[in-house]
Amino acid sequence: MPIVAQTKKAKQMEKRIINPWEWQNERSYNQAIEVKNPEGTLYVSGQAAVNADGTSSNENMESQIKLALSNLEQVIAKAGYEPKGIVRLTMYTTDMEALWPNFNIIQEWIAKHGVQQATSLMEVKTLFETLKVEFEATVVK
Repeated sequence: MPIVAQTKKAKQMEKRIINPWEWQNERSYNQAIEVKNPEGTLYVSGQAAVNADGTSSNENMESQIKLALSNLEQVIAKAGYEPKGIVRLTMYTTDMEALWPNFNIIQEWIAKHGVQQATSLMEVKTLFETLKVEFEATVVK
């Protein structure tokens, strides 16, 4: 009697965006994201403006945002994921007033990578050493 191999069809990951309103669209985030059948999930620690040698940046908010996003992207890539797989992005800043004029940098990065994420943004008293902004992410593929 011949042996018949059964193959399972791999389920493909599905992302469903949930937005009861439209106002969040201009703010580059979604109210909720449902993920079904992910191949993997990556939980990324807060990434800030820390140089490759481990020293914290003491530069301005604009520079720190750019370096922190670059570091976030580097960690995601090293793990074999892509920024477009970010489903949750938590942002921390020590200075909301300094962040707002530079928020377009974050929005442009999100648009460039096709990120569709749920987001929280919090002003905190301090971050490590001289850091002004930090990004924490959950990424799926």
